[in-house]
Amino acid sequence: MFKLNSKTALITGAASGIGEAIANALSATGARIIVADFNRRDGERVAQACAANGQSAHFFFLDVTDEPNCVGVGDTVRNEYGPLDILINNADVGHVGTIEATAGPDLDRLYAVNVRGVFNVTKAFIGEMLARGAGVVVNIPSIGGLVGIRDRPAYCTTKFAVVGLTKSLAIDHATQGIRVNCVCPARVETPFVKARLREYSDPEAAYREMASSQAIGRMGKPEEIAAAVLYLVSDEAAFITGTALIIDGGWSAG
Repeated sequence: MFKLNSKTALITGAASGIGEAIANALSATGARIIVADFNRRDGERVAQACAANGQSAHFFFLDVTDEPNCVGVGDTVRNEYGPLDILINNADVGHVGTIEATAGPDLDRLYAVNVRGVFNVTKAFIGEMLARGAGVVVNIPSIGGLVGIRDRPAYCTTKFAVVGLTKSLAIDHATQGIRVNCVCPARVETPFVKARLREYSDPEAAYREMASSQAIGRMGKPEEIAAAVLYLVSDEAAFITGTALIIDGGWSAG
């Protein structure tokens, strides 16, 4: 089950955290991997690790906010590696603060990456998927795309937009062989989160506070998110489109 032999997958924001875990999971099940990120050093490291699984893996510099860059990467991938089967839109940025503490440029920055970035990359690849009548897109917004989160109005605004974009694309292309879904995690213990924890005067207390948001009492692991993505891109999920899969340790259950 969940075999991706001969499939080519591109993952944005794949140089660390959830994106890295997704690249590893898809590579381990037979997919050829395109690691797309603006972090060249770590992106190349992830590509090398995926190649160690015995599959083809390549790194591409990608700024999701730069539409011509996205189009160029799409053209190069198509010409050098053939058509893309799987697209994972994982790149994102965050912001903490109430609306009073959020400037217009803060919202613009989040929108450029979290919303326009998903739009740019999807637009660069969906044409070839439609031409073939086959393809899978998985977006990675957040539980903040389904429920409000304290002190994160700008972040939640962009994540709700990604969930809406996901559902709209799914409806538009459901009869054309394209499936579009999204995964909505709660807090996940990524390198970014670990680095933020070290900034607190009491990192252990900060960890407990972050973990307590989930009813299960801990943060998620990148590999747990990757496992859900692997299912959604596999043939076993052929009847699933337009879904926002919640992986939040019970955050939204109460």
